[in-house]
Amino acid sequence: MLKKPLVKAFAAVTSAMLLFGATGSLTQVNAQSDRVVKFAMVSEIDSLDPKQSSGTDTGSMLSNMHDGLIDFDEAGTIIPNLAESWEVSEDNLTYTFKLVEDATFHNGDTVTADDVIWSYASLAGLDGEEATSSKWEVVESITAVDEFTVEIILSSIGSGFLARTLMPVMPADYEDQASMPIGAGPFKFVEWNQGESLVMERNDDYYLGDKVAEIAGVEWILMQDPATITLALQTGEIDIAGTSIEGKAQLGDTMNYVEGPQNMVVIFGLNHTHEPFQDIKVRQAINFAINKQELIDVVFQGNGVELGSMFSPAMEYYYQEGLEDVYAYDPEKAKELLAEAGEEDLTFTIKVPSHAQFYVDTAQVMASQLSQVGVTMEIQPIEWSTWLEEVYTDFDHEATLIGLTGKIDPYDVLIRFREGYNRNFVNYNNEAYNTAIDNAIQELDEEARMTYYKEAQTILTEDASSVFLFDPNRITAMQGDLEGLGLFPAQKYNLEDLRIVE
Repeated sequence: MLKKPLVKAFAAVTSAMLLFGATGSLTQVNAQSDRVVKFAMVSEIDSLDPKQSSGTDTGSMLSNMHDGLIDFDEAGTIIPNLAESWEVSEDNLTYTFKLVEDATFHNGDTVTADDVIWSYASLAGLDGEEATSSKWEVVESITAVDEFTVEIILSSIGSGFLARTLMPVMPADYEDQASMPIGAGPFKFVEWNQGESLVMERNDDYYLGDKVAEIAGVEWILMQDPATITLALQTGEIDIAGTSIEGKAQLGDTMNYVEGPQNMVVIFGLNHTHEPFQDIKVRQAINFAINKQELIDVVFQGNGVELGSMFSPAMEYYYQEGLEDVYAYDPEKAKELLAEAGEEDLTFTIKVPSHAQFYVDTAQVMASQLSQVGVTMEIQPIEWSTWLEEVYTDFDHEATLIGLTGKIDPYDVLIRFREGYNRNFVNYNNEAYNTAIDNAIQELDEEARMTYYKEAQTILTEDASSVFLFDPNRITAMQGDLEGLGLFPAQKYNLEDLRIVE
């Protein structure tokens, strides 16, 4: 029997839709404001079900409908969310979360321990199936101490486990998240026009009363062309969008801006199952052949920082300095290494997601740079959904280009290169690296853990595991009467804090 009847969920969403016109655009609501913010996003939604979604932009949108046990602030500090408090046992294996007792889902049902168990059990493989997330395999059991208390026991110490509980808590046994999502967040689902827009309305019953949004709703609009986005901001067709230095110059001081390092690692990923890339000399040659500063200057008008490993200096505490200089641009060294490897006429194909123009632009500049050392890189632009399937899921590529967004825990950043991780799309395997990551996750001393993470970064660089390019600054433009949007170490849009000013 379903704990959250479908008819109840349907009634809640249908009632919400009465506030919207035929196109799904919010027209009026009798609350704090009737302003509907229109937010341009460049990536298509891959799934409305958080358990099925992989896209960063999708996650940023869905996080406005869903809450996890914890959240994080602009400094990356973990703060309470659906869990008002938590305790960790002396052996660091048992986590006990006390839930907020007046939190409700968008269908009106109270959030309880059973919902947490249902939401997290499949991630950890506690539902009789294989774990859907390797990060959760460390979880041995999830049980309800009482209606509002959850106990999670780990099989071994996981110093980054608390950050896992950012994952959304959803109604137990509710299976229609992909078509009619229900969460406990500050905004409620109204309508999804696939390939066009996603519409949400304010949750007036949000359990964090001081966080009930001022805006009436948000319409996320798929808009991928930078020139079109700039024009839409100028005309007021949209209210918020990411932009570039060039776009900011065009928009001028009529807009408000939120900008700074975004803790993103843009990676030129070399698939280690592709035979030439099994040779470290080839991988090193490609690293020496790439002029990262030129990429930043041409594609981002100088608005970014060069990287040398799988970490951005935005994560200052864990960042290993100096790795950005290991492969300083040296085309002659690249030619020498290619000759030693017998790959003077190397040719390969790079699969590039075409939904964001900067990926295509970056690939084109890299292809020109590689041609100067005798390497031919054929660019294959593919749609975002195709990239997620072929590259991110099936690892079916020779090389790729992608921006890997920041996380609040270093383990979540560096596990992407651990052997056996289901998103290790470059098929990297280095025992020393695996050991450093395993040591870090089991280390409770902060200083020692930092040392292991810095060791892991160094191994990735010295082994030329891929080419770590840059972290471009994020610039978000808002209409001049909006403020309150924050800049976080992982991509998040806190629309519940958005304010309308005179």
